[in-house]
Amino acid sequence: MDATDRIEVNPDICGGKPVIRGTRIMVRNILGMVAGGYAIDAILSSYPDLTREDVVSALEYAARIVDEDQVVVH
Repeated sequence: MDATDRIEVNPDICGGKPVIRGTRIMVRNILGMVAGGYAIDAILSSYPDLTREDVVSALEYAARIVDEDQVVVH
C-alpha cells in the first residue's frame, strides 16, 4: 500500500489538513510527536486507532511534501 492511500486531504475534514484516512488524526499531530521525541509505540498508545503503517505513512507523506519541486521560503 502506498503512503498516500492512508492519507486523506478533504476540505470538509479538519479544514483540509492531511489526516489519516477514516480518522480526524492530522499528519501534523503525528509529526509533532515524532519531533518531540515520541517513539512509534508511544504514538500508537496515544492514538489506539492508528496502526504502525499509519504512522509510517504520515512520515512518508511529509517527506514527499518536503521533496516537492518548489518549497516556499519565508
